[in-house]
Amino acid sequence: MPRLVSFALFFSVMLSLVGAVHYYLWARLVRDTVLPPPWQRALTIAVVALYVLVPVSFLLRRAGHAWAVPLIWLASTWLGLLLFFLVVLAFGDAARGAIALAAKAGHLEPADPERRLVLARLFGLAVVLATGGLSAAAVRSGLSRVALRELDVRLCRLPKALDGLTIVQLTDVHVGPTIGRAFVEDIVRRTNALAPDVIAITGDLVDGSVEDLREAVAPLAALRARYGVYFVTGNHEYYSGAPAWCEELGRLGIRVLRNERVSIGSEEASFDLAGIDDVHAHQFGGGHGADLPRAVAGRDPARELVLLAHQPRAVFDAMKHGVGLQLSGHTHGGQIWPWMYAVRLQQPVVKGLARFADTQVYVSSGTGYWGPPMRLGAPAEITRVRLRSA
Repeated sequence: MPRLVSFALFFSVMLSLVGAVHYYLWARLVRDTVLPPPWQRALTIAVVALYVLVPVSFLLRRAGHAWAVPLIWLASTWLGLLLFFLVVLAFGDAARGAIALAAKAGHLEPADPERRLVLARLFGLAVVLATGGLSAAAVRSGLSRVALRELDVRLCRLPKALDGLTIVQLTDVHVGPTIGRAFVEDIVRRTNALAPDVIAITGDLVDGSVEDLREAVAPLAALRARYGVYFVTGNHEYYSGAPAWCEELGRLGIRVLRNERVSIGSEEASFDLAGIDDVHAHQFGGGHGADLPRAVAGRDPARELVLLAHQPRAVFDAMKHGVGLQLSGHTHGGQIWPWMYAVRLQQPVVKGLARFADTQVYVSSGTGYWGPPMRLGAPAEITRVRLRSA
């Protein structure tokens, strides 16, 4: 019952916010431009229909109906457009407000009604053109081939014999209605071509049930790494049935680390690799929940420790338990500018490598995307991390 109440509250807030943005869009681009009545009616109907499509597609996404995929594509793309419309309109209105204040301070005569109408229509046209340009660039980036990102991370406790060991990180693939088997096959092929020592999948692999997505994720069974393939849960696994997915990934030969650790390397030279459940996992019961103390209990503190944790904010706990490097995802690097500024309010790092005391954290921008098939300022990545000894 508490989860149902939380979902209902979230859904209500989402509908209210999305509704407010749709009204703002309609008011500025349809009402204020005073277009001919047939155009006004058609555009008003379109705005209302697109608003209704948002919650409908959200429910269809959760239901997993194959016939609904085109509607989900349309709704997802529209949400990206809506964000750009909001940003461009807000900037435009701020500029117009500043100009109006300057004109008032200069005691200029206000524009006559006919001129105001012309300016309103020119403003609307400029907003549409700017939004179209940003959206086109974002779609092109979102659907482009995933880039390879490489970085070296120096760890003071890493044995010299393991200098140069590589970890390929995949995260936030979001296999689901708009990302399918072909995408997974390409990622697997490119990852294996890197000949990694370790492959780490740091959560949000799926958006759907095992029953619906089993065939789409099946190519993951072909992933190959010298010391194994490892996975930790993200928040979206818990929306999709985490226990079933942990079992399915195990069947595909992927080791799921649930608040536990393994040794990577040989008897002569090795380090600890730990993995924890997503920070929200405890809300879903079933014995799930992030527990780093359990994962590191009894380990030798002289050994290097690499942690797989879906959300970057796990770094605050990692700092207390001797973690040298944390690999995370979750943020998508913000995915669409300027959303990264909102993400920064919730996470200590949005993308890239950062240091907190003796703990470094690398946050990937993600391998897939969620929602709109768009990226702007945060290209998708396969990440190859090369560990270096101090």
